[in-house]
Amino acid sequence: MTAKPRRSVLYMPGDKPRALEKARTLAADALILDLEDSVAPEQKAEARRLISETVRAGGFGRREVTIRVNGLGTPWAEEDFAMALAAKPDAILVPKVATADDLAKAAAMANGLSLWAMIETPLAILNLAEIGRAAAHRLTCLVIGTNDLVKESRMSAAGGRFALVPALSQCVLAARAFGLSCVDGVFNDITNEAGFLAECEQGKALGMDGKTLIHPSQIAPCNSVFSPSADDVAWARGVVDVFAKPENAGKGVVAHEGRMVERLHLDMAKHILSIAEAAAETVAETVL
Repeated sequence: MTAKPRRSVLYMPGDKPRALEKARTLAADALILDLEDSVAPEQKAEARRLISETVRAGGFGRREVTIRVNGLGTPWAEEDFAMALAAKPDAILVPKVATADDLAKAAAMANGLSLWAMIETPLAILNLAEIGRAAAHRLTCLVIGTNDLVKESRMSAAGGRFALVPALSQCVLAARAFGLSCVDGVFNDITNEAGFLAECEQGKALGMDGKTLIHPSQIAPCNSVFSPSADDVAWARGVVDVFAKPENAGKGVVAHEGRMVERLHLDMAKHILSIAEAAAETVAETVL
């Protein structure tokens, strides 16, 4: 299956018509049309209407469109899910997923739509294996809610997020164990370009597929960091080509550029090329 690029995942407030319209023109790989944190209680109904109209109208091209509903225990969740079912986004993002039971309840309400789960509480971190095993409920992506995780755990995000690294790494490991994507949390200071880039690089080093964003200005640098480099792509093509030679058919290990590469490297190479190809198509579509 072709990997979907989720390098840049932009939150868009659901009660802002201009923002929702602009979303169709941005170079983000995925969009989260938000009904939760960015929308005041008195605006929930209007945001639900606007998001429904926006998703139904389409025109998003290759961009994945997700709707973040309100939490399962809130007064708005049932109507949010009903709207999403009718609008048919690519996925529903469920906040505050802490247990496999939460995921099962969301899956029942989603009635077959793909789910993304927000991991943003200490209980969620402790239950990652349980949540991951429930991936049969059409779970495809873990989205880390670092702001809430900091609040709930009383950790500090200062000093390069050193206190959060164990939790972030556990999210990545759970995602890889169960075949899911893992998207890093937001960077709050949109004026701090150096800090944002450093956090993107850290997320990539930890194994994240991409990062959630709060402003369009963050899209281009985020895409750049999380895209395979030219050297990565050249290496990947070389590995695919060497294993494709007739004399290497069936071999588990072959020589490439003076080094031994295994079938596991072939899997890595195919993933890199898949992301690079999809990212290039996204760029071409945005330019057009």
